[in-house]
Amino acid sequence: MISKKVAIEVLNAGLSTGADYAEIFFENSRYNNVAVENGKVNVSTSKSMCGVGLRLLKNNQCVYGYTNNLTKSGLIKHALSLAGSFNGERIKTVTDFEVVKVKNRNPIKDSYDNHTREEKIALLKEGIDEINKINDPRIVRTQAYFTSQHRFVQLYNSKGKTFKRDSEFGRFMFMVVCADENGIETSIEGPGTQVGYNFFTDTINVRKVARETAEKGLLMLTAKECPSGKMPVVIGNGWGGVLFHEACGHPLEASAVSKGLSPFAGKVGQQVASKVVSAVDDSTIPGAWGSIDIDDEGNPGEKRVLIKDGILQDYMIDDFNGRRIAREGNGACRRENYRYCPTSRMSNTYICNGKSTKEEIIANTKLGLYAVSFSGGSVDPSTSEFNFGCSEAYIIRDGKICEPVKGATLIGKGHEILEKIDMVANDLQLGQGTCGAASGSIRTNVGQPTLRVSEITVGGRGGELK
Repeated sequence: MISKKVAIEVLNAGLSTGADYAEIFFENSRYNNVAVENGKVNVSTSKSMCGVGLRLLKNNQCVYGYTNNLTKSGLIKHALSLAGSFNGERIKTVTDFEVVKVKNRNPIKDSYDNHTREEKIALLKEGIDEINKINDPRIVRTQAYFTSQHRFVQLYNSKGKTFKRDSEFGRFMFMVVCADENGIETSIEGPGTQVGYNFFTDTINVRKVARETAEKGLLMLTAKECPSGKMPVVIGNGWGGVLFHEACGHPLEASAVSKGLSPFAGKVGQQVASKVVSAVDDSTIPGAWGSIDIDDEGNPGEKRVLIKDGILQDYMIDDFNGRRIAREGNGACRRENYRYCPTSRMSNTYICNGKSTKEEIIANTKLGLYAVSFSGGSVDPSTSEFNFGCSEAYIIRDGKICEPVKGATLIGKGHEILEKIDMVANDLQLGQGTCGAASGSIRTNVGQPTLRVSEITVGGRGGELK
């Protein structure tokens, strides 16, 4: 840790040439990872990470650097080196700090540190054993991972704020590869949490998750090529929310909005989606994968209402990018670790429950696509143009879910798709993932209820939809 006395000297060194803000971010993290492939342990690693990131701001300029030299002289030297980016007189001096106190919504009752490598391997092998019971030669590869992290961070800044945060995260993942003369399909599932190790033994049915992962891969192996064209698309709950996350969530971050690189810039108070759409980014869900009690600038996590009844309400804002739009941060500033300069990022981002049911939405769709989950794609946040591949999809005919299809790709612009959502169900679920951006890879939840978009361009090699 960094003492208050040292922090004051380091911050003042950083402020010596006219910076209007300085920040010290100390981190000490431990990671553990085990992996089982085809029933055998092939990875078992532990590592630690400890260092300091120092950020200086002046108006709309930012300089950032990090160091593993945690001595007083090393930190001051580092601060003075960054301060050399500015050429002016001191305008601010730090004399003391106030501790930022927030409610701990993510207490760990069953620390991962209290469980052995062998316990975690045994848990993964339960899932592998369940997959082996299927006894299908088309299953050619199985992999299972368990990853946990214990992260301690401490912040001091020139606003006179300081805080400490101690948190733990855990996630397991099953990947099943299926192959036959029709090709290769890969199926992945990976629940994650901040609750503690007991989540994986008491709440999650490891065998069920593993079996469902394998069964989905086998099913999609039999699928025919998806037809192409413009059609209604029903998007499944949970992981279906990755489309909103990528095509709409990133353009709602202040890092894009503040520079005018977002179709949502300057549109607070305007209709940007159909009236059945409301969406939030909520850092305060207890124990959730993407939750944070306090962000990486010292601002408490919040439930940010982004869209309400189709009207744009707010953005996800960090203090620095907020300068350009005359806003203070609203608890959305995050980074992967001390090596990254922080910026506005999502946490638990989802479309809210609507008034329909999944069954009603399917029944009211005569012919279209049911996209359950996605395998990845690309998005341009400045235009919200997206291209997403579906990992699990089906044709809807006469209000019924029919044959599975593969190779489906959804193409469009996020802000236009929001306007075409005409039905939203009441079956909200969240899915755990990692999101990569300028400040590294961070934990995020995506989510939504089942919903229908009246028309999306669907790419596929199966000809015209009939």
